[in-house]
Parts: sequence; C-alpha cells; structure tokens
Amino acid sequence: MADDSLYSRLGGYDAVAAVVDDFTQAVVNDARLGKYFENLGDDSCARAQQLTVDFICEATGGPVHYLGRDMVTAHKGMGIDDADWSQAVVLLTGTLDKYNCPAQERDELLQCVASLKNDIVE
Repeated sequence: MADDSLYSRLGGYDAVAAVVDDFTQAVVNDARLGKYFENLGDDSCARAQQLTVDFICEATGGPVHYLGRDMVTAHKGMGIDDADWSQAVVLLTGTLDKYNCPAQERDELLQCVASLKNDIVE
C-alpha cells in the first residue's frame, strides 16, 4: 500500500527541509520578523531550523520525531502578535508556492500550522 501521508505527498524529508530552509531565510530577512533571529548565533539559528523541519515532518506523518519543546514553552515571552503570525503565514505560503506545492497539500499544511496559532501568538 502506498504511503499517502501529507509528509509523503509533500515530497518527504528533503522537500520539507528545502521549504523550511527557504522559509527560514525569508523570515530572517523580513523587516517585521527578522527581529526574532537578530540576536541568535549561527548554531542557534540552525537548531531552530532543524527543529522546524523535525516538527513538520512528524506533524505531517513522517518518520521523524520532534524532540523540541512544546510550542507554548518555545515561544513564551517572544511577544509574537497577530500581525507577526499573519506575516509568517504569508511567507510560508509564498515559499510553498515557490516550490509549486499542490493546493491540497499546501492547504493541509497551512491548516496544520494554523492549529498552532493559539500556542504561539501572545
């Protein structure tokens, strides 16, 4: 039986990692969101990026286990507001479009991400 998980339909680990890499660069370079990365060293940025890959892989049914903190703990005190959240969604959507992610898979991934909003936005 073929694997029909969202993870598989997105293209697996390498595809998720490529999207997260581009998305992370978009966030770091964004006038509104870059502030969340400006005081992080290269290692901390790389760790945050890897944790994002792991989280998405696990959340979409992949064989990767996310070992990071829960979303409330990881984002507490950062001051992320609705406008920040909306900008991040715009950047993620643009990245998925850049990779020609099919509409169904894009929408499913964005739903998965949307389910985290209350844990991330303060």
